[in-house]
Amino acid sequence: MVMNSELTAKNGSAEGLINPIERPNITQELSENVVLTSVDDLYNWAKLSSLWPLLFGTACCFIEFAALIGSRFDFDRFGLVPRSSPRQADLIITAGTITMKMAPALVRLYEQMPEPKYVIAMGACTITGGMFSVDSPTAVRGVDKLIPVDIYLPGCPPRPEAIVDAIIKLRKKISNESIQERGALRQTHRYYSTTHSMKAVAEINDGKYLAVADRQTPAAELREAMGLPIAPALKATEKEGLDRG
Repeated sequence: MVMNSELTAKNGSAEGLINPIERPNITQELSENVVLTSVDDLYNWAKLSSLWPLLFGTACCFIEFAALIGSRFDFDRFGLVPRSSPRQADLIITAGTITMKMAPALVRLYEQMPEPKYVIAMGACTITGGMFSVDSPTAVRGVDKLIPVDIYLPGCPPRPEAIVDAIIKLRKKISNESIQERGALRQTHRYYSTTHSMKAVAEINDGKYLAVADRQTPAAELREAMGLPIAPALKATEKEGLDRG
Protein backbone atom coordinates (compact mmCIF):
# COMPACT_ATOMS: atom_id res chain seq x y z
CA MET A 1 0.00 0.00 0.00
CA VAL A 2 1.43 3.36 -1.04
CA MET A 3 0.40 6.59 0.65
CA ASN A 4 0.34 9.93 -1.08
CA SER A 5 2.09 12.12 1.48
CA GLU A 6 0.99 15.44 -0.03
CA LEU A 7 -2.73 14.58 0.03
CA THR A 8 -2.44 13.14 3.53
CA ALA A 9 -0.74 16.21 4.86
CA LYS A 10 -3.27 18.47 3.16
CA ASN A 11 -6.44 16.67 4.22
CA GLY A 12 -5.18 15.33 7.51
CA SER A 13 -6.72 11.92 6.87
CA ALA A 14 -6.08 8.69 5.01
CA GLU A 15 -8.10 9.73 1.94
CA GLY A 16 -4.90 10.10 -0.04
CA LEU A 17 -4.24 6.36 -0.32
CA ILE A 18 -3.32 5.40 -3.85
CA ASN A 19 -4.06 1.68 -3.43
CA PRO A 20 -6.67 1.30 -0.68
CA ILE A 21 -7.49 -2.13 0.70
CA GLU A 22 -11.28 -1.82 0.54
CA ARG A 23 -13.26 -2.25 -2.64
CA PRO A 24 -13.54 0.82 -4.86
CA ASN A 25 -16.85 2.61 -4.68
CA ILE A 26 -18.95 2.93 -7.81
CA THR A 27 -18.93 6.52 -8.86
CA GLN A 28 -22.20 8.26 -9.55
CA GLU A 29 -20.83 10.52 -12.24
CA LEU A 30 -22.37 9.88 -15.63
CA SER A 31 -19.19 10.52 -17.58
CA GLU A 32 -17.42 7.64 -15.84
CA ASN A 33 -20.19 5.07 -16.31
CA VAL A 34 -21.31 5.61 -19.91
CA VAL A 35 -19.18 4.95 -22.98
CA LEU A 36 -20.32 6.56 -26.22
CA THR A 37 -19.16 5.01 -29.46
CA SER A 38 -20.39 4.01 -32.89
CA VAL A 39 -21.19 0.59 -34.28
CA ASP A 40 -18.36 0.93 -36.79
CA ASP A 41 -15.79 1.71 -34.10
CA LEU A 42 -16.94 -1.13 -31.87
CA TYR A 43 -17.09 -3.60 -34.75
CA ASN A 44 -13.67 -2.57 -36.09
CA TRP A 45 -12.14 -2.67 -32.61
CA ALA A 46 -13.35 -6.25 -32.17
CA LYS A 47 -11.92 -7.24 -35.57
CA LEU A 48 -8.50 -5.64 -35.23
CA SER A 49 -8.07 -6.98 -31.70
CA SER A 50 -8.69 -10.61 -32.64
CA LEU A 51 -7.04 -11.34 -35.97
CA TRP A 52 -6.56 -15.08 -36.26
CA PRO A 53 -3.96 -15.94 -38.94
CA LEU A 54 -4.00 -19.20 -40.82
CA LEU A 55 -0.96 -21.46 -40.43
CA PHE A 56 -0.02 -21.34 -44.10
CA GLY A 57 3.51 -21.38 -45.49
CA THR A 58 5.07 -22.60 -48.71
CA ALA A 59 8.75 -21.58 -48.57
CA CYS A 60 11.47 -19.93 -46.47
CA CYS A 61 9.32 -16.92 -45.49
CA PHE A 62 7.35 -19.17 -43.17
CA ILE A 63 10.46 -19.61 -41.00
CA GLU A 64 10.29 -15.89 -40.19
CA PHE A 65 6.57 -16.18 -39.58
CA ALA A 66 7.16 -19.13 -37.24
CA ALA A 67 9.75 -17.09 -35.32
CA LEU A 68 7.06 -14.46 -34.78
CA ILE A 69 4.97 -16.98 -32.86
CA GLY A 70 7.78 -17.60 -30.36
CA SER A 71 8.37 -15.82 -27.09
CA ARG A 72 10.96 -13.39 -28.45
CA PHE A 73 8.49 -11.50 -30.66
CA ASP A 74 5.22 -12.86 -29.17
CA PHE A 75 2.63 -11.63 -31.62
CA ASP A 76 -0.09 -12.94 -29.27
CA ARG A 77 -0.04 -9.50 -27.66
CA PHE A 78 -1.83 -8.22 -30.77
CA GLY A 79 -4.60 -10.77 -30.28
CA LEU A 80 -3.26 -12.97 -33.08
CA VAL A 81 -4.02 -16.63 -32.46
CA PRO A 82 -2.70 -18.97 -35.18
CA ARG A 83 -5.31 -21.41 -36.41
CA SER A 84 -4.95 -24.58 -38.47
CA SER A 85 -8.45 -24.45 -39.96
CA PRO A 86 -9.41 -21.82 -42.55
CA ARG A 87 -12.95 -21.79 -41.16
CA GLN A 88 -11.63 -20.30 -37.92
CA ALA A 89 -9.15 -17.83 -39.47
CA ASP A 90 -9.71 -14.35 -40.88
CA LEU A 91 -6.12 -13.54 -41.93
CA ILE A 92 -3.88 -15.41 -44.33
CA ILE A 93 -0.20 -14.53 -44.72
CA THR A 94 1.10 -16.02 -47.97
CA ALA A 95 4.57 -16.81 -46.64
CA GLY A 96 6.56 -18.16 -49.55
CA THR A 97 6.51 -18.84 -53.27
CA ILE A 98 3.18 -19.77 -54.79
CA THR A 99 3.45 -22.22 -57.69
CA MET A 100 0.91 -23.19 -60.31
CA LYS A 101 0.35 -26.45 -58.47
CA MET A 102 -0.25 -24.70 -55.14
CA ALA A 103 -2.50 -21.97 -56.58
CA PRO A 104 -5.79 -23.97 -56.51
CA ALA A 105 -5.17 -24.99 -52.89
CA LEU A 106 -4.51 -21.36 -51.90
CA VAL A 107 -7.71 -20.17 -53.57
CA ARG A 108 -9.68 -22.94 -51.87
CA LEU A 109 -8.30 -22.01 -48.45
CA TYR A 110 -9.13 -18.35 -49.06
CA GLU A 111 -12.69 -19.16 -50.12
CA GLN A 112 -13.22 -21.29 -46.99
CA MET A 113 -12.30 -18.39 -44.70
CA PRO A 114 -15.29 -16.47 -43.28
CA GLU A 115 -15.91 -12.80 -44.01
CA PRO A 116 -14.38 -10.36 -43.28
CA LYS A 117 -10.98 -11.75 -44.25
CA TYR A 118 -7.63 -10.16 -45.02
CA VAL A 119 -4.48 -11.11 -46.92
CA ILE A 120 -0.84 -10.12 -46.38
CA ALA A 121 1.49 -10.94 -49.29
CA MET A 122 4.79 -11.73 -47.56
CA GLY A 123 8.05 -11.82 -49.47
CA ALA A 124 9.24 -10.87 -52.94
CA CYS A 125 8.43 -14.32 -54.34
CA THR A 126 4.78 -13.90 -53.34
CA ILE A 127 4.45 -10.33 -54.59
CA THR A 128 6.15 -10.52 -58.02
CA GLY A 129 7.69 -13.99 -58.29
CA GLY A 130 11.02 -12.78 -56.89
CA MET A 131 14.08 -14.65 -58.07
CA PHE A 132 11.82 -17.07 -59.98
CA SER A 133 10.10 -14.38 -62.06
CA VAL A 134 12.52 -14.79 -65.00
CA ASP A 135 13.43 -18.45 -65.26
CA SER A 136 10.70 -20.44 -63.55
CA PRO A 137 7.73 -21.55 -65.65
CA THR A 138 5.70 -22.59 -62.58
CA ALA A 139 5.99 -19.65 -60.13
CA VAL A 140 2.95 -17.38 -59.90
CA ARG A 141 4.13 -13.82 -60.55
CA GLY A 142 2.01 -12.09 -57.97
CA VAL A 143 -0.44 -13.68 -55.58
CA ASP A 144 -2.89 -10.85 -56.34
CA LYS A 145 -3.69 -12.74 -59.55
CA LEU A 146 -5.38 -15.33 -57.33
CA ILE A 147 -6.73 -13.53 -54.26
CA PRO A 148 -7.10 -9.83 -53.30
CA VAL A 149 -4.21 -8.51 -51.20
CA ASP A 150 -4.52 -5.92 -48.42
CA ILE A 151 -0.89 -5.43 -47.37
CA TYR A 152 2.27 -6.01 -49.42
CA LEU A 153 5.31 -6.95 -47.32
CA PRO A 154 8.49 -6.96 -49.46
CA GLY A 155 11.72 -8.68 -48.50
CA CYS A 156 13.63 -11.90 -49.11
CA PRO A 157 12.65 -12.87 -46.51
CA PRO A 158 11.23 -10.03 -44.36
CA ARG A 159 12.18 -10.14 -40.71
CA PRO A 160 9.61 -10.73 -37.95
CA GLU A 161 9.73 -7.01 -37.08
CA ALA A 162 8.53 -6.27 -40.61
CA ILE A 163 5.61 -8.65 -40.12
CA VAL A 164 4.69 -6.82 -36.92
CA ASP A 165 4.75 -3.54 -38.86
CA ALA A 166 2.47 -5.06 -41.51
CA ILE A 167 0.07 -6.22 -38.79
CA ILE A 168 -0.01 -2.70 -37.33
CA LYS A 169 -0.75 -1.20 -40.76
CA LEU A 170 -3.50 -3.77 -41.29
CA ARG A 171 -5.01 -2.87 -37.91
CA LYS A 172 -5.04 0.80 -38.92
CA LYS A 173 -6.76 -0.10 -42.15
CA ILE A 174 -9.39 -2.15 -40.32
CA SER A 175 -10.04 0.69 -37.87
CA ASN A 176 -11.07 2.98 -40.76
CA GLU A 177 -13.51 0.55 -42.36
CA SER A 178 -17.25 1.10 -42.47
CA ILE A 179 -19.96 -1.54 -42.43
CA GLN A 180 -22.06 0.34 -44.99
CA GLU A 181 -19.16 0.74 -47.42
CA ARG A 182 -17.83 -2.81 -47.13
CA GLY A 183 -19.52 -4.02 -50.31
CA ALA A 184 -18.50 -0.98 -52.33
CA LEU A 185 -14.85 -1.10 -51.26
CA ARG A 186 -14.32 -4.81 -51.71
CA GLN A 187 -11.01 -5.44 -53.39
CA THR A 188 -10.67 -7.12 -56.74
CA HIS A 189 -7.80 -8.80 -58.55
CA ARG A 190 -5.15 -6.43 -59.83
CA TYR A 191 -3.56 -8.68 -62.45
CA TYR A 192 -0.22 -6.89 -62.25
CA SER A 193 2.78 -8.81 -63.50
CA THR A 194 6.27 -8.38 -64.86
CA THR A 195 7.51 -9.52 -68.25
CA HIS A 196 9.96 -12.36 -68.55
CA SER A 197 12.57 -13.37 -71.14
CA MET A 198 11.80 -17.07 -71.35
CA LYS A 199 11.85 -18.73 -74.77
CA ALA A 200 9.58 -21.53 -75.87
CA VAL A 201 11.35 -24.80 -76.62
CA ALA A 202 10.21 -27.88 -78.44
CA GLU A 203 8.52 -30.60 -76.44
CA ILE A 204 10.97 -33.33 -75.45
CA ASN A 205 8.56 -35.99 -74.28
CA ASP A 206 6.56 -36.39 -77.48
CA GLY A 207 5.96 -40.13 -77.15
CA LYS A 208 8.08 -40.98 -80.19
CA TYR A 209 11.28 -41.84 -78.37
CA LEU A 210 11.07 -45.57 -79.03
CA ALA A 211 10.28 -44.95 -82.71
CA VAL A 212 13.54 -43.13 -83.40
CA ALA A 213 15.77 -44.81 -85.99
CA ASP A 214 18.66 -45.04 -83.54
CA ARG A 215 16.44 -46.99 -81.15
CA GLN A 216 15.25 -49.36 -83.88
CA THR A 217 18.76 -49.94 -85.34
CA PRO A 218 21.63 -49.20 -82.97
CA ALA A 219 24.87 -47.76 -84.28
CA ALA A 220 27.57 -50.12 -85.56
CA GLU A 221 29.97 -49.28 -82.74
CA LEU A 222 27.31 -50.04 -80.18
CA ARG A 223 26.40 -53.34 -81.78
CA GLU A 224 30.03 -54.42 -81.97
CA ALA A 225 30.47 -53.58 -78.31
CA MET A 226 27.36 -55.57 -77.44
CA GLY A 227 28.42 -58.51 -79.67
CA LEU A 228 25.48 -58.22 -82.06
CA PRO A 229 25.91 -59.44 -85.64
CA ILE A 230 26.44 -56.78 -88.29
CA ALA A 231 24.45 -56.99 -91.50
CA PRO A 232 26.49 -57.75 -94.70
CA ALA A 233 25.16 -54.62 -96.41
CA LEU A 234 26.43 -52.48 -93.54
CA LYS A 235 29.85 -54.19 -93.74
CA ALA A 236 30.04 -53.43 -97.48
CA THR A 237 29.17 -49.79 -96.80
CA GLU A 238 31.87 -49.50 -94.16
CA LYS A 239 34.41 -51.15 -96.53
CA GLU A 240 33.59 -48.64 -99.30
CA GLY A 241 34.12 -45.83 -96.87
CA LEU A 242 37.52 -47.17 -95.86
CA ASP A 243 38.58 -47.61 -99.49
CA ARG A 244 37.65 -44.03 -100.29
CA GLY A 245 39.59 -42.81 -97.28
